[in-house]
Amino acid sequence: MATITAVVFKEGGKTYYFAPKENEEYKVGEGVIVETSRGIEYATVTVARAEVDDGMLVLPLKPVIRAATPRDDETHRRNIERRPEAMKTVREKIEKHNLEMKLIDCEFAFDGSKAVFYYSAPQRVDFRELVKELSSCFRMRIELRQVGIRDEIKLIGGISPCGRECCCSSCMPDVKKVSIKMAKTQGLSLNPQKISGLCGRLMCCLGYENDYYAETCKQMPKIGSELSTPEGVGTVVNVNMLKMQVRVRIEDKTRDIVSYKDFTVEELNGDGRADNYEEADEDNGIKDVISEKIREEAVQDGAENRKNGNRNKRKKKNRNGGNTPRAAQSGAGSENKHGERPPKNAGNGQNKPQNGGGNFRSGKNGKRKDERPRKKEEPANKN
Repeated sequence: MATITAVVFKEGGKTYYFAPKENEEYKVGEGVIVETSRGIEYATVTVARAEVDDGMLVLPLKPVIRAATPRDDETHRRNIERRPEAMKTVREKIEKHNLEMKLIDCEFAFDGSKAVFYYSAPQRVDFRELVKELSSCFRMRIELRQVGIRDEIKLIGGISPCGRECCCSSCMPDVKKVSIKMAKTQGLSLNPQKISGLCGRLMCCLGYENDYYAETCKQMPKIGSELSTPEGVGTVVNVNMLKMQVRVRIEDKTRDIVSYKDFTVEELNGDGRADNYEEADEDNGIKDVISEKIREEAVQDGAENRKNGNRNKRKKKNRNGGNTPRAAQSGAGSENKHGERPPKNAGNGQNKPQNGGGNFRSGKNGKRKDERPRKKEEPANKN
């Protein structure tokens, strides 16, 4: 276990842990001076002193230098008051250089050694001349950092569609990953205008209750599936995962009546009749396995057909005289009508045609003659 002091550098920002001094006491809401990778910074205490497991920390922790003095508070306040005038100057310089970038926010280092300006742009911007002019204007080191659309809303803030301040700029230090699957699991409308925040991305609050909906969704039947109810077999048309209720469409064909009834999951499971959706999921799993097997067999059949097609192409090529060059090199002459190459020694008069047909050179004088299939002669009786 390690002793820590938690601080934030701006309101609604991310919480950082530092190692407190043993002989100093801090109060929540008061300022402290800490050492960071950027240098000496002013921060506000959120947790005065606490014990945290070493596995949750990145050791070693940087120390808290001291509690902020009234002079430190005045310096921090003066740096904040300089921001509006500095941003106005930078916007004028951006328009002067005709750069396609949007200035979002700025902050000054506590010791006055540098100023950091945050901007957004659709593409990379060449701001080298701008930095030179700003350095001569502010007489300090200048840094320009490009941020994304989510970070832009986090820095600016605003009122979200729910009527409250944006979560990313008020109560959520880290921007978490949100997917469209969360909206589907919660049964929300997939209209982008209804599930998007000021940044145009999916609302961060979709992840707040996602764990509950993901667990509850496993206990609810699928919409459109059929299941047995105490009043008969029906089709699921809607589910309410907050009340754990299922609305079922029950059709009585004998009386030509259609009714809609709401049942709780306990009522359906209590009768032992509402397990059909579990069986349906199992059937769907079996169908998926069968479909995958059929797909694999189709791939294998396609590979076999391609293999056979290549073999047939080679045979056809041989019939059309594909081996003529090899036959010519062996001195065997032209091929026979079956597309087969004559023996290598066909030109020395010792071998006879094996397939009973075709023209080739034979004999000592090398004359061309036609050989026709003839009946095999029986050997004479030696006796």
